[in-house]
Amino acid sequence: MKQLVLDLGAEPVCTLESFEVGRNAEVAALMRQFADRSSREHFAYLWGETGAGKSHLLKALASSDRARYISPFSIETEFLYSPDVDLYLLDDCEKLSPVAQIDAFALFNEIRANNAFMVSAGSVAPAVLPVREDLRTRMGWGLVYQIHGLTDDEKLATLTQMAEARGLTLSPGVLPYLLSHFQRDMVSLSSMLDSLDQYSLETKRPITLPLLREWLQEEAKE
Repeated sequence: MKQLVLDLGAEPVCTLESFEVGRNAEVAALMRQFADRSSREHFAYLWGETGAGKSHLLKALASSDRARYISPFSIETEFLYSPDVDLYLLDDCEKLSPVAQIDAFALFNEIRANNAFMVSAGSVAPAVLPVREDLRTRMGWGLVYQIHGLTDDEKLATLTQMAEARGLTLSPGVLPYLLSHFQRDMVSLSSMLDSLDQYSLETKRPITLPLLREWLQEEAKE
């Protein structure tokens, strides 16, 4: 039997439509305004725990025209303002190096001077972000939102909808067990459903709790 390996390193396709809104309806609506450049505010900062969806939103916005996604490890030229770009997405701000902080500070000023747009994201609120003070101030120029991760009940509901959309039949107990024994972010959980479906098809067995336990044990051996 061919061994199936869950590839959590695969880059998911991020869209505003695929963002699981949960308690983030207001920020989701704002991000749609940034996507079409209709927001009255030109700056926004998103913060929250890992896996809450900050990077998902920034990468979704990066797919719009004249937009640029910037990570803390992007090359220096990515931090330079360009008249061909009017939406900048700066991710993982808490990881900016001292040099990158200088570049980001200059970029903020250029964006404001040219009436462009910027959405930044970090693990903590701007007031406690571990960056230089003048950059921290600019992070708080516009709207600041905490991104709330899905509750366990919301995750179960979302996973159930995903399974139904894939035509999967899951035995009772599969999803609760998964939440307590697997990576809990929605990207990993969604990838798991795809791989578990493949494993079920290959073994010609339904997706039950014993099958899930067997599959997770096989994955742990890799």
